[in-house]
Amino acid sequence: MSARDVPLPADVAEFLEHLEKERDLSPNTLVAYRRDLAGFCEWLAAHYAEKGWEWGALTRHDLRGWLAHRQRAGLAKRSLARGLSAVRSFYRWMHRDERVDVNPARAVGTPKLPRTLPAYLDKTQAETLMTHAATRAQSGRFTDVRNAAMVELFYSCGLRLSELRGIDQSDIDLLSLQVKVRGKGRKERIVPVGEHAQRAVRNYLAVRDRLVSHLTGARGQKVDRQALFLSERGKRISARAIHEAVTTLLDAVSEGADLSTHSLRHTFATHLVDAGADLRAVQELLGHASISTTQIYTHTSVERLKKVYRQAHPRA
Repeated sequence: MSARDVPLPADVAEFLEHLEKERDLSPNTLVAYRRDLAGFCEWLAAHYAEKGWEWGALTRHDLRGWLAHRQRAGLAKRSLARGLSAVRSFYRWMHRDERVDVNPARAVGTPKLPRTLPAYLDKTQAETLMTHAATRAQSGRFTDVRNAAMVELFYSCGLRLSELRGIDQSDIDLLSLQVKVRGKGRKERIVPVGEHAQRAVRNYLAVRDRLVSHLTGARGQKVDRQALFLSERGKRISARAIHEAVTTLLDAVSEGADLSTHSLRHTFATHLVDAGADLRAVQELLGHASISTTQIYTHTSVERLKKVYRQAHPRA
């Protein structure tokens, strides 16, 4: 049974409906909230068995017991922190709605997350990747031309995978070199598009038009005329197809480096910070809600400088 199918207490179901309709959270975020809260309810049902439990009677000890159970199950600290965040949000909502008197999750500390530096391409690797994608696109095959455009747009705009997938044709303006992006929480932002990405997208639009004409004319198929990036069947490309297309190109230029579509977003931010871009501007371009999230790229820049120092300084 998937997380979507697990029966939930009425309060939890109402909270999730509130998140969807009033806070307009993204589908991926809603699935994560539902999965974490369903797991919490399942643990409570097993822990209290026939005695039963009430939201207002739970304490911080119950939450710590649940977190300890998840930790024993092998969940990473990031997953533990995300689950606790979901329970905190749920209790805040119930407290505001006067369904409970206190929020026990406030008294539980968030697991300290390791500060990991994101994987990214250096400038030479990025150039090699774009050249490789452009060379493949010279074949004229729909998938090769499309994949080159996706890679260029990922790097040019610092997009998340879901953001690139969600772009409609009407969102991108190749004359003014900008694209409207829907980020987390469906917040919209305008991001500049570089000239290399503009050319790659123009090339793609030409083969896209030919594909649409072929599918609707010769085969009489319905196609998604709204979506920018399509599959060969004329539907909006899936997240899995984007991931496979990009990682295949990445593997060709950096085998074994454990890079993904998100690495291109990290590359975009790292190269901007390295070049002296204002951190607030990078925050806006990435669509980060908090500047603290963007500050990871200053650490990346410092680590790169330390590496150069250790390699070059005679007394490092």
